[in-house]
Amino acid sequence: MKRITILGAGLTGLTLAYQLKKAGISATLIEARNRPGGRIHTLYNEAQAPVEMGATWFGEKHEALLALLAELQIPFFEQFLQGLTFYEPISTSPPQPFLLPNQAPNFRIAGGSNALIAKLLSHLDSTQLILSQRIQKVDYKDGGFVLESEKQHFSCDVLVSTIPPKLLVENINFSPELPIDLVEKAKQTHTWMGESIKVAITYKRAFWRENGYSGSVFSNVGPISELYDHSNVEASHFALKGFMGGAFHGASQEQRKNLVLQQLVKYFGKEAQDYLTYSDCAWQYEPETFAPYSGYILPHQNNGDAILRAACFEGKLILAGTETASAFPGYMDGAVRSGMDSATQILQLME
Repeated sequence: MKRITILGAGLTGLTLAYQLKKAGISATLIEARNRPGGRIHTLYNEAQAPVEMGATWFGEKHEALLALLAELQIPFFEQFLQGLTFYEPISTSPPQPFLLPNQAPNFRIAGGSNALIAKLLSHLDSTQLILSQRIQKVDYKDGGFVLESEKQHFSCDVLVSTIPPKLLVENINFSPELPIDLVEKAKQTHTWMGESIKVAITYKRAFWRENGYSGSVFSNVGPISELYDHSNVEASHFALKGFMGGAFHGASQEQRKNLVLQQLVKYFGKEAQDYLTYSDCAWQYEPETFAPYSGYILPHQNNGDAILRAACFEGKLILAGTETASAFPGYMDGAVRSGMDSATQILQLME
C-alpha cells in the first residue's frame, strides 16, 4: 500500500482525505496551523451567532460543494436580504436606502462553515491529522519523498500539496527543483482570501431587521465596503459581517473596531453601539495564507491555470487546492472539486 501525505488540512485536503477513506485508503494530513480548516475559520461564542472570518457563501452553481453537503447531510440556508439596503457612493452624500433587485440566492452553511470541516474530520481517524508542522523541505529520491519541518521528518510515496501555489514555491525547498515554468506561474498566482479583512459584530437583537433593513451595505466610502446580516439559521442569535478595505491592515484591531462602529451608527443609529462582541481577521498577517507579491496581482489571477495542476516527480507530486481547480477556482466549490479530482488521480496511481 502506498503511503500518501497531504499538505494542508483545509477544505481541499480534508475532502481528499475523506474521498480516499471511502476507498479504504488512509492518508496523512500535515497542517502548519494549530487548527484544521485553513481559510474556513468560524468563531464560536456561547449564546451568540457563529461568525465567519473566512469562507462563507456559495450559490446554486456550486454543484460539487452542494453534492458534498448533501452526502454529509449538512443543512444550509439562504442569505437574509429582506428589507432596505444602504448604498453609499460618495462621502459628501448621505447613504441611500434601496431595495435589492431579485437575484440568484447565496447560501450559508447552518452552524457555520466549520460544520463542514468538523463533519469531514469525523470520518477520519484522529491519527491521520498532524497539526503545527510547517514543512520546509521536500526531497524526492528513489521514488519516494522525505519531508522536513523544524521538528520532524516524514516520508511518503505520494505527496499532495493543497498549499496556495505561491506559498508552496516560495516557502518549501524542493530537491530536485520544481519545473521553472510552474514556479514562475505560481509566483504570479493570486491567493484567495490573502488581502481580505473580515469583520463581524454580534448583537442581542437584530435591530436592523426590526427597523425594516436587510443589514446589507455597499459603500465606496468605507471602512466597510460590504456588509451583510450574519445571524444564525434559527434567527435566534444575531450579527453583522463584512469586509474592510485593504488600507486598514495598518490599523490596530481596536482602531478598526472604532471605525466600524462609527460607520454602523451612521446607517443604523446608536443601537449599533450596543454590541456583544467584535471580531476581525486580517488575512494578510496569516503566514500560511499570504506572502507579499513582487508586483500587482489581480484578484483570482492565474487561478485555475492548467499548469498549476501539473503532476511532478513521475506523477507522484500532485498540486491541488482551490487556486488550482478546473472550475470555480478561488471558491469553496473549487476547493471541493480539487479534492475530488486529486482523489481520482491517486486512485489511478494505485491501480
